[in-house]
Amino acid sequence: MNRLTKFLREYLGDVGVVFYTSVVIITAFVTTSVLYPDAVESTAQQILDITARKLGWMYLVATTGFVLFVLFLALSKFGSIRLGAENEPPEFSFNSWLAMIFSGGMGVGLVFWGVAEPMMHFNDPPLGLAEPRTSDAAQLGMRYAFFHWGFHQWANFTLVGLAIAYVRFRHSSRGLISESFRPLLGDRVDRGWGNIVDILAVVSTVFGVATTLGLGALQVNSGLANLGLAAYSTTSQFYILAGLATLFIISAMTPLDMGIRYLSNANMVLAAGLLFFVLATGPSGFIFSELTQTAGEYLGNIIEMSLVTTPYSHEHWVEQWTMFYWAWGLSWAPFVGSFIARISRGRTVREFVLGVMIVPVALSMLWFATFGGSAIYFDLFDGVAIADAVSEEVPAGLYVLLDQLPWGEFAAILTVALVSMFVVTSADSATFVLGMFTSKGVLTPTRFVRILWGGLQLLMASVLLLTGGLNGLRTVSIIAAFPFMLLMLLMAFSLHKDLAAEIRRREEKDQLLHTRIEQLLMRESERDAERREEEEIHPTAPEECPVQKCDN
Repeated sequence: MNRLTKFLREYLGDVGVVFYTSVVIITAFVTTSVLYPDAVESTAQQILDITARKLGWMYLVATTGFVLFVLFLALSKFGSIRLGAENEPPEFSFNSWLAMIFSGGMGVGLVFWGVAEPMMHFNDPPLGLAEPRTSDAAQLGMRYAFFHWGFHQWANFTLVGLAIAYVRFRHSSRGLISESFRPLLGDRVDRGWGNIVDILAVVSTVFGVATTLGLGALQVNSGLANLGLAAYSTTSQFYILAGLATLFIISAMTPLDMGIRYLSNANMVLAAGLLFFVLATGPSGFIFSELTQTAGEYLGNIIEMSLVTTPYSHEHWVEQWTMFYWAWGLSWAPFVGSFIARISRGRTVREFVLGVMIVPVALSMLWFATFGGSAIYFDLFDGVAIADAVSEEVPAGLYVLLDQLPWGEFAAILTVALVSMFVVTSADSATFVLGMFTSKGVLTPTRFVRILWGGLQLLMASVLLLTGGLNGLRTVSIIAAFPFMLLMLLMAFSLHKDLAAEIRRREEKDQLLHTRIEQLLMRESERDAERREEEEIHPTAPEECPVQKCDN
């Protein structure tokens, strides 16, 4: 028993009930999915139907509320509060900070959906508002792609990241989701309620990241099939996940400021290279024209798109798209938010919100305008069957697009490498955060714990592909995100309460200082008045001077 205890302490570090409970839940789901894949898929679909029918509106209202809330924090008096000690400089440079945010955020998703989503909307227009494969369908599809990858998506990450960064670096608390609830729960976050919050965060994170790993495997498999190196099949996807797991383990063995940081910067260089390649060799004029018009339509229709629920029809489009994206973002929020919090020490609230929301959203818009816009151009005006390719195999549209450009085969190889690196970075970042969550908030979880969580994530991605492929990934994301969405509503309230208390303390301190200065000035004024009175009663005799000087 002593040897086992020594082994656990050496390799697991300081773990507790959150770690063991989360591992049991994930392992039980993976085992059940392997043994009874059809039953798991059927049950998940039934739960999804009930959730969407009864509570789907909550995803839309809550996510829209998060956008308004974080923007309010940035633009109000709370924006000047620093996530750390006063005048503490940021830990990472601005460029490295943005690179890690983008790579740890939705890098894989952008590559996967950059062509696929606009073309899927082109084939089947949102809410039936246009005729399929027309210019109206193309424009509508681009608008909804901007919407799904815009402010709502990143508001989820911003809220969780800001809440964790504030308590971690301002109050020197542990890096746990539960710590952000201390203003509401008090010391109860150290016991049962806090453990429940952290377990929900861990489970939500594993499902969300597994969805992204599954999408990455599909995209890599499609690229290898396009290059004639592998068949597009579930078996190939399992081998790809195994290969990516090897790369991830190598990355996990390095410190944060080396492995993830260098991978993130390399990802940004590759992504920028691919982006500028398509911009330079594709229909550049059309791309920028599309970007301008779609940005205007997105901003002009954002309120309407945010709250569409189609209550008068049995249309499932909102469930399949908007609800999926918001749920996917919510399930990613514990991981991405915690990771962004970890790298944001020294930033102000205003810097944090604007950096996490504005810059990634602008880059996402440019990405979709470039890849989605180019695909629409070639299909609509040059007769290239990209829409047909997406109908048959969702990830294939990107490679058909690249085939239309000079050096398309080289670009496809670059894309496969980029997706692989994004997957490894996401898995590495996620295991770092999961390690923190399940090791009582330590900033440097043991390598064994990180590798263990990496293996569980990859197993989860494998069973999700086994139990329904892309539809299975969507279904489980929406279900797993719902409990954490409720927690985020309470988190927003708790964060506001904490920030308001900080402002009150600051104002009380300023008022105390102001009162002290006024008292000192008043005392000095009283002393001056006393000196003047003394001089009037006892005037000072003029000093005598030598005769020579006085005569002069």
